[in-house]
Amino acid sequence: MNVSLNWLKTHLDISDYSLEKIDDLLTFAGIEVEGVSQSGVPSDKVVVAQIKSAEQHPDADRLKVCQVDAGEGELRQIVCGAQNYSVGDKVPCALPGADLGNGFLIKEGKLRGVASLGMLCGADEIGLVSEEDGLFILPADSAIGTKLVDLFPSDTIIEVEVTPNRPDLLSHLGMARELAALAKVERSQLEIPSAETTPAGDDIVLSQPAQGPYYTAQKISNVKVTDSPSWLKERLEAIGLRPINNVVDITNYVLHELGHPLHAFDAAKVTGALDIRLAADGEKFAALDENDYQLESSDLVISDASGQVLALAGIMGGADSGVTETTTDVILESAYFTPSEIRRTSRRLNLSSDSSYRFERGSDPQAVLNASAYAAKLICEIAGGQLDGATQVAGEAPVLTQPVTLDVAKLDQLMGGSITLAEAEAILISLGLEKGEDNQWIIPSFRLDLQRHIDLVEEIARVHGLDKVESRYTGTFVDESPVDKAYDAQMALRYKLASLGFYEAQTIKLIAEKSLDATVAQLGDALPQRPLQDGDLVKVALPLSEDHAIMRPSLTPGLVATAARNLRQGAKALRFFEMGRQFRNMGGGKAKDLEADSLAILISGELQPASWANTKPSLADLADAKAIVAQLLPQQDVQINKRDRDGFILAGDVLADGKPIGAIAQLKPSRCRELGTELPIYVLELDLKKLQQLTSEDSPVNPLPQFPGSARDSAIEAPLSLANGEIEKVLGKYKEPLLVEFRCTDIFADPSGEKIAADKKSMTYSFMYRSDKGTLKQKEVDQAHQKLLDHLTKSLPISFR
Repeated sequence: MNVSLNWLKTHLDISDYSLEKIDDLLTFAGIEVEGVSQSGVPSDKVVVAQIKSAEQHPDADRLKVCQVDAGEGELRQIVCGAQNYSVGDKVPCALPGADLGNGFLIKEGKLRGVASLGMLCGADEIGLVSEEDGLFILPADSAIGTKLVDLFPSDTIIEVEVTPNRPDLLSHLGMARELAALAKVERSQLEIPSAETTPAGDDIVLSQPAQGPYYTAQKISNVKVTDSPSWLKERLEAIGLRPINNVVDITNYVLHELGHPLHAFDAAKVTGALDIRLAADGEKFAALDENDYQLESSDLVISDASGQVLALAGIMGGADSGVTETTTDVILESAYFTPSEIRRTSRRLNLSSDSSYRFERGSDPQAVLNASAYAAKLICEIAGGQLDGATQVAGEAPVLTQPVTLDVAKLDQLMGGSITLAEAEAILISLGLEKGEDNQWIIPSFRLDLQRHIDLVEEIARVHGLDKVESRYTGTFVDESPVDKAYDAQMALRYKLASLGFYEAQTIKLIAEKSLDATVAQLGDALPQRPLQDGDLVKVALPLSEDHAIMRPSLTPGLVATAARNLRQGAKALRFFEMGRQFRNMGGGKAKDLEADSLAILISGELQPASWANTKPSLADLADAKAIVAQLLPQQDVQINKRDRDGFILAGDVLADGKPIGAIAQLKPSRCRELGTELPIYVLELDLKKLQQLTSEDSPVNPLPQFPGSARDSAIEAPLSLANGEIEKVLGKYKEPLLVEFRCTDIFADPSGEKIAADKKSMTYSFMYRSDKGTLKQKEVDQAHQKLLDHLTKSLPISFR
């Protein structure tokens, strides 16, 4: 919510408090200040000037050379390109040295060879609002030389984030009430006339008292709908609202002044009695935002005797019943609606307004008549209206607060004796509470959040200042929780991947089913550890866009979209990873939904940048993708088992010590071209929980070998279709105590069949043998090696060359 400091000052005097001090008061009281901005004329070197003459520029058709009187005793020459002024007009003139913000400093110079000693300004150039295109034409009675900061006072806008339990702060009156208690200053009382009321009878029908229990209507006749006075426009514009007309502006002003929403109907467009009812299924509603909405039977509406829907209760008025320049009589609505009903309709229609924002958090039922009376008073004063009878009232304002007893002993205990009872009571009184008997406190109707003893203590503590309550306890040792362990394990993985040159990505959990834009995360790039089946997808009921229609079943779509954006920026090496949650609707809802945490990795392009020592950089391949997993799990034997997956080539399951932990694949070349690269892209999706278990296991420390080892190399001839993983699996299960290490060092194939059969390949393996009992003899190594070769020959369709 935007709070105008000038507006706030009409309620209390905070001139002794700097902006930084106000920021601190609000922040330490639990009201987050999200930003502070300035509005109005930015420099005192912008003055009122009168244009004395305007001659055509000798070298530019659209420029004129003006002589202006800025109150300096002599005329000042300024070149101007605006077309909306006449000689004799008074306009803002920025003198040399004026800083108009964003680094725009006015200096003396030349335009097309003609000296220009300042700048004549439009309203938007000096922080003001005007619908006129060109110079800001000032009133004729403006004194020449007057600083515009004196004519148009600047304002400070404080943007605050109000928590849902404090709807009383969603107004300038509410913020003034809070600041008065925090700063210990007096607050001026707003003059609100008492409303004369009468039972509505048949003129207002409460068809749904559970959703709309209290409704009032005040008719005001002979209204002249025009522009609002300048003071009203300035207040609305300061907080970011666009003035519309005096009646509508008054309802918006009262909303942000008192915090209670209002709405004004054109009485000529209302037929008969007002009916607060539920909509019919499929009933149409044309709203003020120029959109049509299809309603359901759970939506509360305001209609007239003809059945016309005048407004969506608590959310927005209708386009057909709104106040326009032809309106002469208005019906002013002020009501209380049940928060949950307003919230449900607002969310379902994706329709939010300043009114719904307040109603769905809980408005003050006892403020209904005050808001109506205050708005009616302003309409009569500004728009020349006349009250047509008393305010008609239907239903009763619900009482939502009750007295709360303050436990003095617990207060002293919780506050550590840092505050006296008299000081605590003074704080509660300053917040609007009244003291009753036996330490009971009467809660004002606008403080719906105060329901228990501890709520009163919290109010006392935050106004008194938590920094004044001395700590009684020191930190104690607490065993590491499973959450702590999981966090530490994930951070260790992050550090490891970062050290390998990877960048962490954080992508949105919603993806598209399909998109023509390669930078949009989409379902086709998903690489789940288990293949998707019908009904597995979790779809959003009311997606904000087609690009965010599905809860991601895999993290890889986000990384692929990230890769596409980086490729468009000219990246030659892609190294990304993401940790996050994936979502599946296992079996279409027949089984428990699955939300699992995964680690996704993407690698492509150059392994090292080109340099004088690396003129032909090598490119990432499937072996590099596997090596990443091996780096993360140095104590485990990492293998890849081939498994076809839709949308990918060279796909397989990732195994650690023979147990599956994820999936690996290469994107199809056609998909890579769509992303903007001819290079292969490899993706991995690993089960984060299994990774944490493997990385958290105690790593054995092996002593350095005391005796030398002996290596043997063997060339294996194998079918071209035999995967290296099959060979490594057989070797891994072979129980030879002298074999300590093996690896594939070379592979050769000849599609022509000249050097080796076209359906065969040659693989060179190196085997290392060693004993911890002594130096091996050649005969021992030869025997162990021959047994190994015999085992491989029996287990696999291979031969040795």
